[in-house]
Amino acid sequence: MQIDLTHPDFQAAIPILKQIEAAGYEAYFVGGSVRDALLGLPIHDVDIASSAYPEEIKQIFKKTVDTGIQHGTVMVLDHGVGYEVTTFRTESTYQDFRRPDQVTFVRSLAEDLKRRDFTVNALAARHDGSVVDMFAGLADLKAKRLRAVGDPQARFHEDALRMMRAVRFESQLGFAVAPATQAAIAENAPLLAHISVERIASEFTRLLLGQDRNAGLATFLATGLYRYVPQMATKAKALAAFGQLPDTPIASAAVAWTLVCHCLALPVAATMKAWKQANDLNHLVQNAVGLLPKLAATTPWDLYLAGKAAVDVAAAAQAYLQPGFDPAPVQAAYAALPIHSSRDLALNGRDLMTHGMRPGPQLGQTLKRIEQAVVCGRLSNQMESLLAAAMDE
Repeated sequence: MQIDLTHPDFQAAIPILKQIEAAGYEAYFVGGSVRDALLGLPIHDVDIASSAYPEEIKQIFKKTVDTGIQHGTVMVLDHGVGYEVTTFRTESTYQDFRRPDQVTFVRSLAEDLKRRDFTVNALAARHDGSVVDMFAGLADLKAKRLRAVGDPQARFHEDALRMMRAVRFESQLGFAVAPATQAAIAENAPLLAHISVERIASEFTRLLLGQDRNAGLATFLATGLYRYVPQMATKAKALAAFGQLPDTPIASAAVAWTLVCHCLALPVAATMKAWKQANDLNHLVQNAVGLLPKLAATTPWDLYLAGKAAVDVAAAAQAYLQPGFDPAPVQAAYAALPIHSSRDLALNGRDLMTHGMRPGPQLGQTLKRIEQAVVCGRLSNQMESLLAAAMDE
């Protein structure tokens, strides 16, 4: 089997593999880039694995950086571009179900590949494009099957996050999880409690954005993984209903989390905090979820308070909840607002104080009333009009 290595990222890295081989060692492209090239998908990170130990890699190349040398990874710098080269390795027991207690460098590609998560990720390719397949990964690619390498129980005990990776890949690639692998996920789902929320959230968000989201959600629910993530342990019925939404890809993480919070009736602020999401995303989702029930009869003030980003997110989310919903009128209504921020107001606190109003709560309340009147079209955004209205109060 040959892989197409014409992608620029492969082409740029091929000299690295050749130089390692010229020094008497093995070197391969491994992991997701090989899988995605075989599937005809976009290539992202190109990973290189080698039989050369870190110190040997550093002797072969003039410029290197110890990016993860304790795990066998050295970055090779070539013409200003960095290529991470990782030594073949085996791993010992995993007492915390996340990290190996000990990493041992080895010369065997087979030993390295057998510790990987799924067969479709345990493929390697030489610099000439020939594929090394030791675990029937090519057959699984053809069958669109996601199967753990070797014993699935062992793979999930090594790193419990692999169970979330399984449902994420099911959604992202449109593959079905093999029965034995799914059974092992169901049996080991409680191990997810050992994994950091940030790592779980990353996989769950990517699941939500996948091409076959509903299949991934169905396995997430059927295996009981949902019981071991924040806020969802009692939401089986709501998750099942959420999994019946149209299976077209969701545009962004903000739209995805808006739909999750809305459909599962979750408190947005508490949920986003529990999932340790960024403050900006938290704020955006709160505004979008608050706007959703008002889209049928929204007011200019509703749109103004939400802001453009939240209007766009809420409109996109509504298109999933209500097939045929046209977001254009709502977006046009927002665009037509007289102002979009208090900074656009032709009057500010300094203007009011210049004309005799004392600083304090009353000044702020007056500005807010003026702002709302402008947004709702009761006042034109002209300094004279706004000042007259403010001083008449």
